Amino acid sequence: MSFFKKIFSKSSPAPRKLTDVTELLVGDIIVLTDSFALPESLRGQEFQVQAVNSYEFENKVQTEWVLIGNNALEIFLAVEVDDITELKLSLKIQHEDVETLFDLEHFAEIFDEPGQAFLEKKADSNITSMWSSEQYQQSVFAKVGFFHRKDHRSEELSAYEGKDSGEQFELYSLYNEDQSKGIDIEVWQDGDTEVCLTLFRPLSDIIDMYPAS
Repeated sequence: MSFFKKIFSKSSPAPRKLTDVTELLVGDIIVLTDSFALPESLRGQEFQVQAVNSYEFENKVQTEWVLIGNNALEIFLAVEVDDITELKLSLKIQHEDVETLFDLEHFAEIFDEPGQAFLEKKADSNITSMWSSEQYQQSVFAKVGFFHRKDHRSEELSAYEGKDSGEQFELYSLYNEDQSKGIDIEVWQDGDTEVCLTLFRPLSDIIDMYPAS
């Protein structure tokens, strides 16, 4: 190799490697296990990161990865760090799915103080099978947060009110008995309400990761 080739080869950046799910960036791809413990819509699927958002609460900021599967399914990924570190997979559902899953009068109790609603599932809709649990107990009531369409790992979140302060919302959460499944409800200032079914799964459910570059 000539002297000039040695110079150029040294200046070439090393290919990016993915060793941890928290390193995911837009364009990266993950592959999920084909385990029957997952809903059929997730088994063995590849998902690409379409966006990275941030949820800001009083005592923490959580990263959210928006994923699109090769089956066109959109899910949301977060990493929950508690006694153990787990993947949190979320599926947004529509009003008709909520109506199929639960008695709406009981569901409305989620928004009543002191926030101790108990839900029993009626039936699954076409998309909620294996995402849902038979029973849920409420544990979070009207927790205030701010949603940022920014990746807080590389972009600073504004500490001031105004157009850069994020979108304010209230969070309501319920979990099943072993906290392997849950429901997150976000109520936004304009009254819009979003409902997600959540799964808590081991990190090993991601069997491969491919960087975009």
